Amino acid sequence: MYEPRGQQLAGRFKLLHNDPLPYGTGAQRGVWEDLLRTMENALRLRNHRPQTLPAQAAYLHHRTAGVLGSLSHLLREAAVTSVLDGSERITRDVLESIELDIRAEQQALTPQTTVPRRAGRRR
Repeated sequence: MYEPRGQQLAGRFKLLHNDPLPYGTGAQRGVWEDLLRTMENALRLRNHRPQTLPAQAAYLHHRTAGVLGSLSHLLREAAVTSVLDGSERITRDVLESIELDIRAEQQALTPQTTVPRRAGRRR
């Protein structure tokens, strides 16, 4: 089935199946916003404005398809980008400049009426 190296690697990891977080009801949106607040509170960016991420909850959910791994990647890369460019704050422009995994990018291309994405967000 696996070559020796593949067997060694396969033995080190466990496949986890996590469903995306839903965003349809008020309670579900509250859970998502609480998650964003928690992640935002962990940021150590000098100029980041509190409540920036919860204020963009619908955009972030649509952009990441509610997948925690995609959200984590997006925020981590946005934080690193903001440190490197000297702004030390996460803005919508920074978020839109980050390319995500295929699933999240395909989800973001689906029609949405509440939080439109601007064109030309790729670097």
